[in-house]
Amino acid sequence: MTEIQQQSVCGGVNFRSIKDSRFKTVRMSVNFMQPLSEATAAPNAVLPYLLTRTSRRYPDLTKLNGHLAELYGAQLDAYVFKLGDVQVLSIFASGIADKYSLGGEKVSEELSKLLCSVIFDPLFENGMFPKDGFEQERRQLMEKIDAEYNDKRTYAFLRCAGIMCKGEPYGIPRCGTKKDIENLRLENLNKVWSSLIHNAKAEIMVVGDCDPVPVYDEFSAAFHNLGRAEAQDYTNKVVKAAADVKNITEKQNVTQSKLVLGFRTGCAEPDVNVPAAKLMNVLFGGSPNSKLFLNVREKLSLCYYCSSLYDPLKGIIFVQSGVETKNIKSAQTEILKQLDEVKKGNFTDEELNAAKLSICNSYRTIADSPDGLEGWYLSKTFSDPAEDPEEEAEKVRAVTREEVIKAAGKMTLDTVYALEGSGAENK
Repeated sequence: MTEIQQQSVCGGVNFRSIKDSRFKTVRMSVNFMQPLSEATAAPNAVLPYLLTRTSRRYPDLTKLNGHLAELYGAQLDAYVFKLGDVQVLSIFASGIADKYSLGGEKVSEELSKLLCSVIFDPLFENGMFPKDGFEQERRQLMEKIDAEYNDKRTYAFLRCAGIMCKGEPYGIPRCGTKKDIENLRLENLNKVWSSLIHNAKAEIMVVGDCDPVPVYDEFSAAFHNLGRAEAQDYTNKVVKAAADVKNITEKQNVTQSKLVLGFRTGCAEPDVNVPAAKLMNVLFGGSPNSKLFLNVREKLSLCYYCSSLYDPLKGIIFVQSGVETKNIKSAQTEILKQLDEVKKGNFTDEELNAAKLSICNSYRTIADSPDGLEGWYLSKTFSDPAEDPEEEAEKVRAVTREEVIKAAGKMTLDTVYALEGSGAENK
């Protein structure tokens, strides 16, 4: 039995508890949300990783890891990602459910205290964050960016998104650029941290089998002690249709070329037509039974992989494919042909039902893990009200053939990005 509670903590801070006795663990996170900008993306990205290293109460990794060990091997970590035009800085902890502790310890309450300690009471040396921790986290973040560059599938996707959404926050890398991170200065991070805890919108998530009341009280006290003002509300910029098509080709020393097509759908949360757009995407290229997979990849063998991804917060669909250089134009032509087939309604009821089943099955698995539930409700931050997976599945089941055709008809090609090459790499 899943019990969901939601309440305001203070201006711009929301607390959501998803209690489920099936889980033997508890996961809680504080997710700060800031508009993506070139000026703040890099310092914002370093900060959450830096905060999880130490606090005034746990001034070194030995003491911090010792406390986590006392909490039956609890975990503390951070992650930075995008929700549309918004940069999300997530600091999270997880551990066993209270009822499984041997001595009756309230693990969930201790985890909330730990999160408050690292977020609101960090360790400062000479009025600044520890220099060694800053240098290490900055280096590791640059290594992550290098890893994305070396993974050519990821690189091509990010390049297409950046070109397509140039001038929009969505086009900014989630962690900023490597150069931005290299130019960071330790003395500037205090101001970034203060702005984050005092001004940023925040979503607190607690998922698992625990009593949410003491957890809420802990976070409520911490935020109220700040004297926060009402946080700014953020929205996503949605471009309804592409004005023209941008064609960009780059060359690198790779053996497998990459082709990424970016489309505007004109449909994004909280539009009532989002379920139809999601279904249309799965039918087009979002499943192993899709037109792109069965035709472009399997039947015509024009690419090594070919699939589509829909971002409902921005109303954008990306088609990603790995191709031989000689097949780039043919693959692009066939991808657009398959989209045209959907626009014309040239798909069977069996294909439509298979697409519905694919989405609904994926929704069912969301509730199987605390991570899945947390991710679902965070993605619904800009939806009002936030529906649970089964409610959304019902909407998908109710989508008609005509609504799918209408959703496909609104798609316009915005960007064609090709990464060409013939070298030793094979990514």
